[in-house]
Amino acid sequence: MEGRKKIEISHNPYPIPGLAADILHMRVKGGSKIRNLLRFVTARMQGEGRDGNGTLLRQVVFTGSGRGVTKTITCVEILKRKVGGLHQVSKLYYKIVNEVWESLQQGAPGTTMQKTVPAICILLSKDPLDPQEPGYQPPQSFNVSTDDTERRRALLRPAHRPSSQHTAKRLCLDDWTVCSP
Repeated sequence: MEGRKKIEISHNPYPIPGLAADILHMRVKGGSKIRNLLRFVTARMQGEGRDGNGTLLRQVVFTGSGRGVTKTITCVEILKRKVGGLHQVSKLYYKIVNEVWESLQQGAPGTTMQKTVPAICILLSKDPLDPQEPGYQPPQSFNVSTDDTERRRALLRPAHRPSSQHTAKRLCLDDWTVCSP
């Protein structure tokens, strides 16, 4: 049985142009705990943390590869809801990873395999970003308009029917229409 050692090689860690050298970089891996990552970055983005110059952090970049891609996206989406008003630029790319399998036999050469794995880099910024940049998303509004609120209330009210039996209705959350059971 051979031991396994993974060495990642990446010449350009950020596929997003113009990032500051001292930007907060959150590396998300398959084993990362989302709550720990979010606790750390939320504190810094909401004014409790300051960079080396004593200024508030205005930007953060999340990166993840392989099994860490989905966790990276989850972290970003939760952070956007918690902090609000964040501009986003997302870049998908492939990363070359060299896996070195070391032999358990003393002095025997190991085996090296080169793999290409999917990766994602997401920049979140309190300051406006270039809307022409591919992968740009403007800040999202999570407030529900008054019209939508009234439609939802009407759909959720029990139907007034002459029968004493309750009629079950299924609510389609995609478009807020009532679907037949």
